[in-house]
Amino acid sequence: MNKEKRRMILERLREANPHPETELEYSSPFELLVAVTLSAQATDVGVNKATRKLFPRANTPQAILDLGLEELREAIKTIGLFNSKANNVYKMCQILVEQHGGEVPENREALEALPGVGRKTANVVLNTAFGWPTIAVDTHIFRVSNRTKFAMGKDVVAVEQKLEKVVPKEFKVDVHHWLILHGRYTCIARKPRCGSCIIEDLCEFKDKTEVE
Repeated sequence: MNKEKRRMILERLREANPHPETELEYSSPFELLVAVTLSAQATDVGVNKATRKLFPRANTPQAILDLGLEELREAIKTIGLFNSKANNVYKMCQILVEQHGGEVPENREALEALPGVGRKTANVVLNTAFGWPTIAVDTHIFRVSNRTKFAMGKDVVAVEQKLEKVVPKEFKVDVHHWLILHGRYTCIARKPRCGSCIIEDLCEFKDKTEVE
């Protein structure tokens, strides 16, 4: 895909959604960090359902430590892999209190040192909580980038590196949100909704589908 076509795609996505936001519900960098950690192999809807019960009771690292691991497990038990996620969040809170004064560090290395936090989670937090131009590649973004030929790569790291290279600076803060929402609602996995897609004429996917 050429430079001009990529820019047209980004301009259309921006026009349709000038101020994209994550669908995870949060009111602080810590709440976002917890929500993103819980979202691995789970839906945003499912995470929000759990955090609506958790955050009113405990929405700081110290508050979760005071709540205790068993109560934390109970609060998030509707989410897949809740046992391991609860352990990670609890250990994360211990580190945040002991090493970062109870605050979420605005630092990639420090974030990735936290239990349950990998590159993708760190990218989401840096982008969404702190406004960094990072691009977190999940399964939706990986699919959209390869299917449209916007930024092809054999794995998520390769796609991230390609997106970093080809996305102009003015779009970098928001491109993660545009692509994930596009993959979640339009360029879906099994049968993309090409007929109702605002970038269908620019997309280089060969097997386009009709409107459902």
